[in-house]
Amino acid sequence: MNVSHLHRCSQLLRYFGPQWLMYRTWHAMRLKSGLVRLQLPVTTWEEQPVAMFLTDQSLIDPVRYAEYRLHSAPQFFFDPHEREASQHIFDKWDSSLRSPLLAADDVGRGFVSFFSHERMNVGFPPRWHSDPIHVKEFPKDQHWSQISDFGAGDIKLAWETNRFAFVFPLVRAFWRTGDTQYAELFWQLIESWREANPPETGVNWKCGQEISLRVMAWCFGLYGFAACKATTPTRLAMLAQMIAVSGMRIESNIGYALSQRNNHGLSEAMGLWTIGSLFPEFLDSKRWAARGKQLLESQAVELIYDDGAFSQHSMNYHRVMLHDYIWSIRLGDVLQQPFSDSLRDRIAKAGEFVFQLQDESTGCVPCYGQDDGALILPLNNLDYRDYRPVVQAASFLTTGQCRYDSGPWDEDLLWLFGVNENTKQTVQDNRSGIGALHPSQTGSTGNSEISCRTDFDAPIGGYATLRAADGYAVTRAATFQHRPSQADMLHVDIWWRGENIAIDPGTYSYNSPPPWNNPFAHTSFHNTVTVDGQDQMDRASRFLWLPWLKGKSYGRNVPCRGDVSCWNGEHDGYRRLTDPVTHRRGLVRLGAEHWLVVDSLSGRQSHDYRLHWLLADGPFKTDQTDTSIEIETPKGPYRVVIASSSTSVNFNVTRAGADSARGWRSSYYHSVEPALSACIESTSSEIVFATLLGPDAQSVSIDRDLVNVRGSEWNASASLNVINAKGMPLVASVHTDSSFEKNLSAPNHLLPHLIPEFRRCTSC
Repeated sequence: MNVSHLHRCSQLLRYFGPQWLMYRTWHAMRLKSGLVRLQLPVTTWEEQPVAMFLTDQSLIDPVRYAEYRLHSAPQFFFDPHEREASQHIFDKWDSSLRSPLLAADDVGRGFVSFFSHERMNVGFPPRWHSDPIHVKEFPKDQHWSQISDFGAGDIKLAWETNRFAFVFPLVRAFWRTGDTQYAELFWQLIESWREANPPETGVNWKCGQEISLRVMAWCFGLYGFAACKATTPTRLAMLAQMIAVSGMRIESNIGYALSQRNNHGLSEAMGLWTIGSLFPEFLDSKRWAARGKQLLESQAVELIYDDGAFSQHSMNYHRVMLHDYIWSIRLGDVLQQPFSDSLRDRIAKAGEFVFQLQDESTGCVPCYGQDDGALILPLNNLDYRDYRPVVQAASFLTTGQCRYDSGPWDEDLLWLFGVNENTKQTVQDNRSGIGALHPSQTGSTGNSEISCRTDFDAPIGGYATLRAADGYAVTRAATFQHRPSQADMLHVDIWWRGENIAIDPGTYSYNSPPPWNNPFAHTSFHNTVTVDGQDQMDRASRFLWLPWLKGKSYGRNVPCRGDVSCWNGEHDGYRRLTDPVTHRRGLVRLGAEHWLVVDSLSGRQSHDYRLHWLLADGPFKTDQTDTSIEIETPKGPYRVVIASSSTSVNFNVTRAGADSARGWRSSYYHSVEPALSACIESTSSEIVFATLLGPDAQSVSIDRDLVNVRGSEWNASASLNVINAKGMPLVASVHTDSSFEKNLSAPNHLLPHLIPEFRRCTSC
């Protein structure tokens, strides 16, 4: 073992601990030696008949088993016999362009939605082992442990069809129309998948999380189509066998998922809890349910921070986590096997976290962290980027109250809390303040207080927001407690009038040919400063950054007069360089819609400093004289002006770079669209950058420890701690004159004033 390997092992030991390192070494040996293949051998469906999983052997007969499921099976979220009574509820949410009927009809034509965005031809029945984009086949006759995660391209392009996410629009379409063709499609696809995927064989048995999400969809379809003639006894027994085999596979290798300390362990625990709870007739159900429930409880304590942030440092995976828990906790309530109040409180905080990072008018959140396109409960007509459904469901689950007034985000409530008029009336009553549901009905802890959006801090996760009357900004300064997913500390997102102006690039693909091999995880693509072309951390492998940097938030303790607020933070990622450099950043809100971002970096020797801004696409013009860019947005012109303390700078803007990932963004996995990449670069030992953003951003200048900014009829300035400022926030104070108060002042409250459907908070 060479020195670099020893150094990496020491870092892994430092951050993950000896038990983790020993387990991962043992797991790698099990895979390489073939021990996993001996423990979970390739078999056929005939070699694992449903009889070997049943406690009552009289249920071997499909007709007897169907009768049992009809009369004695556990309850689900909704009653399949109440479909007709609920049809009219959906009318107000559907339109010709927003209806599950479109996606459901597509399934029969061989088209499914990939990553909640792209309509993809997968065939009917689908090519279950195929990457339909690159027309590439993954191995289908090898044991899953022999198939490489990344040896044949992006494995997610094969897995996406196999998640069976299309089941949700099939059920939603059937409940709207009563058309039994959707039930027949469901069962034909189940039969096709079974034939193409013998137990433990092929890529679709490789990941326990994928199996768990598939089981989630299968259960939704099983109950959704329970009253249909297409749900024959033979088919019902067949699916039960497939779910039992899936449970055995999840349990056997769940240790690996838990070692990842992220959504994989949560999803697999959800899978065990779901199978064990909904299929008590299985021999192992009690153990599976108990194990799944215990892991859901314990992982919440480990992975969801006390401030509501999530260990995976990703907004999309945060939603996956919430969906796993909303499904699991609600199922426990339905079956009168409730989870702990402490877990509900933690999920309430996690839902509050998303709410506080959300744009008022669109329901979107910053595209922060890795985003693989996962939407595991697609139960409404809204866009993938709209987080109102999950926030609404989390709030209703934990408080019995709704975050938002009536809207299409409520469809999730009807599916998860019972599709009937009584539940609908209860939801309406809670919006009117009549009272919360009883804890036994919703899992509520009795906390009926509904907060509103304001300046927000999640000190453990490191996230911070500054709210303005016409938008908000989000940034982060964290000391990692769990594995970083991207090197993007101090990145800033800025939203203005519902437009995401300063943007996160998202995630294109975890495994594609250059330049698209997960490039947006690198520092240079985010709205922050790079030093000497280096990332803030070293990329040790595809999903591993070392050493973990330490971020620090100084909070908002800055003297500000008038309608101004300020946040300061820093990180030590560049202190690992031979000549250490500390990056400090100050974020200042100026009135209702302007922002000042100040950066200070210093070393003893000369360094190449590069400040980057990724901005929303649109017609634009640049000015090299004042290093500015003006963008025409749907809400009007928006300007970004950048200054530097250096006398020699290079300013350049790139849109949709050729043979490069620069000037692109990925709002949806495996999809890219143009963006504007603006950079200012300089070489010196120390430097200060100042960026003014807003519709009336005219000029910004730096005079030693003072930053002056101007609009067409207003002025402001920020005093900096630059000299001998170790351990001090960068922005020391913010000063405005009478012209600022006259032209940029906004009401001192932060209540939403543009979007009437949002709940108002009378305490703000």
